[in-house]
Amino acid sequence: MRQKIILRVISKFLIPYILLFGLYVQWHGDFGPGGGFQAGVIFAAGFILYAIIFGVATVREVLPAAATRFLLVIGVLLYSGVGVAGILLGGSYLDYNVLAETAKGGQHLGIVLVEFGVGITVAASVITIFCTFAGRRPEEHTKEHEEA
Repeated sequence: MRQKIILRVISKFLIPYILLFGLYVQWHGDFGPGGGFQAGVIFAAGFILYAIIFGVATVREVLPAAATRFLLVIGVLLYSGVGVAGILLGGSYLDYNVLAETAKGGQHLGIVLVEFGVGITVAASVITIFCTFAGRRPEEHTKEHEEA
């Protein structure tokens, strides 16, 4: 029992820093190593650690399945929306140059928005996949195979 208390205290201390590091990787990925995919995985790792220590049901209270589905949609729409915006502004799909007054400004804005869409989608996907598989009980799996 004492080990579980230690793990809970340490994880409550570490999880905010994991999430903060995920945000750092997200917003500084266009200037250095990182970006949306890496940030999404790091951010999801914070929620997965929380689920391992406190249980999947607790994570689903904090972040319900409907919220992760909504984030999946928002991330994909943001990514594709930047591409469509490029077309509507006279460029090609995902042509960032037309998104701002200068080509450099458009490139920066486009990369930040696309990477943010990727980060949201990856984080929501990894959390959804983990919670789906971790939330199943072994007896549920056995009953499904017996009925089939």
